[in-house]
Amino acid sequence: MNKENKNKLEALLKKVAYELDLEIYGLNIQTNQNPIIIEIIIKKTNGNDISLDDCELFNTPASDEIEKSNLLNCSYVLEISSQGVSDELTSERDFKTFKGFPVNVELNQKNSKIKFLNGLLYEKSNDYLAINIKGRIKKIPFDEVLKISLCTLKD
Repeated sequence: MNKENKNKLEALLKKVAYELDLEIYGLNIQTNQNPIIIEIIIKKTNGNDISLDDCELFNTPASDEIEKSNLLNCSYVLEISSQGVSDELTSERDFKTFKGFPVNVELNQKNSKIKFLNGLLYEKSNDYLAINIKGRIKKIPFDEVLKISLCTLKD
């Protein structure tokens, strides 16, 4: 499949997704497979989780539009899925859900040798992130935090 047809296919699928309050998070076409595999990763526009029902709901109209478009002249397999769970914590919901879980905090402290901190997620406010490091609460200003990820703690 050439790039022009892939772009046309992606635009077509984005239109279908939009009508169902979904977004295309990723599109991968594996032309080295027989039949071709079209992997579509969707997410909800409101940020809620994708269910199996959502994937099923998207599958039929997406398949119908692909067939009507005549962009593919070969057999294909259509795979619809969600983006899955990321290790990185970004939303308020993430911080509430994973309170007490082990996290790795990547720091943006230019004049410090410490680039990472590991501990249990304790609290998140508008100004700082607090983690529990071996029973002591460490508050880190958000302007010093680059990334917060779930991890496994090692003693």
